[in-house]
Amino acid sequence: MSEEQNSRAIPFKGLQAFEAVGRCGSVMAAATELNVSPGAISQQIRKIESFLGVTLLERSGRTVELTHWGRLYHAEISKGFEQLAFAQQLLERARNETGLVLSALSSVVNKWLGRRIFDWQALHPDAQVRLIGRDKEPRMGFDEVDFRVSYGSDVLQHDHYVELFRDWVVPACSPVLIDGAKISAADLLSYPLLHVEWERHFTPYPSWAEFAAKINAGLKARTSALSFTLSSSAIDAAVNKRGIVLAQMSMIADELEAQTLIIPVDIRMPLRESYFLAWDRSALQKPYGSEFRDWVIATARRQAQLSAPPIL
Repeated sequence: MSEEQNSRAIPFKGLQAFEAVGRCGSVMAAATELNVSPGAISQQIRKIESFLGVTLLERSGRTVELTHWGRLYHAEISKGFEQLAFAQQLLERARNETGLVLSALSSVVNKWLGRRIFDWQALHPDAQVRLIGRDKEPRMGFDEVDFRVSYGSDVLQHDHYVELFRDWVVPACSPVLIDGAKISAADLLSYPLLHVEWERHFTPYPSWAEFAAKINAGLKARTSALSFTLSSSAIDAAVNKRGIVLAQMSMIADELEAQTLIIPVDIRMPLRESYFLAWDRSALQKPYGSEFRDWVIATARRQAQLSAPPIL
């Protein structure tokens, strides 16, 4: 590098443009990502080629390809841009260091943890917690999420996790639906049945066909065509007297207490997999981070006992 080059800095915009072209694979894609014109991308790359005294891109019509020098150079500068992105994420997390962010499946937030979080607030009134209901697993260390309640094998995407509990389902309905009648397990199958059918990447939710097999009864054609992908939506439909649902025990505690739902026949079936709590390692360095993890685990342990069939 000449004395003149040493006296001035390499154009950062040129580096940014070249890194984007090498990563995206084309000038057009890089221009879209950086919200500039393709011509501006090409101009910036020519500036750093002039600065370095080497050709970084082979141009053939509308296509470009990294030269030997370009591949070497791109491999090294990419490390710097990755470090910059990491530093930005670190700063964003630091801005929220007094708050904890927990992501969970929508029904878990709506019907279980979202209801129990008030117990945590009573214990730690100064702690800030934000609950996010979403079915897609977050990327720990990249997304602004400290903790995640996952179901089944989805938790394997994360580095740090612990099993929480395996839930059980039980028939539940509005007391109005059966109007005080004493009914048997087989009688349930003659009522409108609400079905829960989770997305395909989950192991199947316990079905009414399995319930019928468990009690050695036949299940005729569905008496209700209502099917829900969210457990919480099926529970809400049962509260609204639309039928009987195989409800997760963890999600109907409040409804049972308020008597908007009852358990007409207490026959329970377990989910096929457990819920897990995953966390980002840095979350435990936040104020209340370790305490919050321990609280979620303890809450889940209590729920495990409540969900399981009573010991006779």
